Amino acid sequence: MAGVIGIGGVFFKAQDGAAVREWYGRVLGLKIEDWGGLAFPPLTRGVTVWSPFAADTPYFDPSTQPFMINFVVDDLDGVLDQARAEGVEPLGRDDSDPHGSFAWLLDPAGVKIELWQPKD
Repeated sequence: MAGVIGIGGVFFKAQDGAAVREWYGRVLGLKIEDWGGLAFPPLTRGVTVWSPFAADTPYFDPSTQPFMINFVVDDLDGVLDQARAEGVEPLGRDDSDPHGSFAWLLDPAGVKIELWQPKD
């Protein structure tokens, strides 16, 4: 049977796409291509998750957007240091999860960003 084999991308609207792309490049170090996005290489650890949440979940707060983006990172402390150097303070951090360490940021479009460093 034919079926879905993975997530092919994350696409969203933003009032100022150029500013959002610049923020992701500056704060998270994403290498934005001339066409306006980037293609991630296959993961060497971690997984790609698809999961609908309840409409009234507080997990996406303080964002009012109906979605959140989770990025797998190789060095959570390093990414957070880079964000702080750019004036972006994390919304919180959790090192107690059995799947790894998590931290959260809010991008300039109001999207909550979850950073995940999987356990080795």
